[in-house]
Amino acid sequence: MPASPSTARAINDRLALRLLQQEGPLTAGRLKQLTGLSRPTVADLVERLTASGLIAVVGESGEQRRGPNAKLYGIVADRAHLAALDVRTEGVSVVVSDLLGRVLAEASAPIGDDAGTGPAVEQAVALVERAAKEAGADRLHTVGIGAPGLIDPTSGELRDSTGLPAWHRRLVDALQERLPEARVSVENETNLAALAEQREGAARDRDTFVLLWFGMGIGAAVVLDGKLRRGASGGTGEIGFLPVPGTTGLPSATDCGGGFHSLAAAGAIADLAAECGVTAVALAHESHAAALVREAVRGAVVREAVVSEVGASEAVVREAVGGPASAAGRFLDALTERIALGAAAVISVLDPGCLVLSGEIGRAGGAVLAARVQERLARMSPLPTEVRASSLGGEAVLRGALLTARDRAQDELFAPVR
Repeated sequence: MPASPSTARAINDRLALRLLQQEGPLTAGRLKQLTGLSRPTVADLVERLTASGLIAVVGESGEQRRGPNAKLYGIVADRAHLAALDVRTEGVSVVVSDLLGRVLAEASAPIGDDAGTGPAVEQAVALVERAAKEAGADRLHTVGIGAPGLIDPTSGELRDSTGLPAWHRRLVDALQERLPEARVSVENETNLAALAEQREGAARDRDTFVLLWFGMGIGAAVVLDGKLRRGASGGTGEIGFLPVPGTTGLPSATDCGGGFHSLAAAGAIADLAAECGVTAVALAHESHAAALVREAVRGAVVREAVVSEVGASEAVVREAVGGPASAAGRFLDALTERIALGAAAVISVLDPGCLVLSGEIGRAGGAVLAARVQERLARMSPLPTEVRASSLGGEAVLRGALLTARDRAQDELFAPVR
């Protein structure tokens, strides 16, 4: 059946708004070219969207022609303000943006282990309020939160998880109470990182991939045919519980010890580095495990460069760059083996064709670690898999939270104009 006039208008309006979002300000003539709609139809939708306050004249085209230049229409960016939070076990970061996603303010604050639940929640909420004030936002339309832990697929709430601070679960309700007009939602941090990599980062050319998160904990985000998959209970990607060889036991329903977590989480990596003789001093806001991986990668790259350039022997390399020449390589070889072990299990079930290494450990290893894991997997699995390093760094969760907040706000604001 053909669409009703109101449905057709809604479709045309949303198409025009998406184009203005993606392309920036456009003339009515350019909208006509991009949409394929008739001139009268474009004129009507421009009038409708202008009257609704969603678009406005933002300038004139620079085309050289007779008569006046054509008006440029753009989305009214301050029609809505958004906030995104990256909630960690040790603190929280927040950004506030306009409807187009331009960051207007950002802030972060540590929250110590000794802070009580109430004070920790108050500190996080106050940070959001200060950032909104700095951005000049009278109110926030949508707030997106990224946090570790399982999200209930039915209620959308963060589940109570052992090992995570109690203030994480309280934060959503506290924000909703203090910001009653805002739409507040929470999503697993690894899922948000994957969405950001898919839209803006390392997986932009992939509609099927798996993001592997290595940090204090381990997780995975699964994107199949362009869609994030959560599973029946929201637990897709809980690979920290994956039973693997090389551990001292098996995981349980309440403890991932003995699973993949025991091989490749931050604590296990620090122990492995100590065994191999790798040491490092962490930079500001860098975990000890990430510093160890970063230093090992640097050492391995330097040694490989020396060997490649002068054909040096082990003794010459040791004299040139100092320290046991094999320590960094030995550590990276063992770390690669551990990561590949869990990655191979994921590949054998999903065959995603592409893995993105993220989290603080994945970021510290960068392209060097990704290349090592890809080479190891090629010898371990018959399924061809490209391994890429995250290209968004430590901002992936915030970017993902902001993108989902923007999508949610635009879905509501770009609804049919009545």
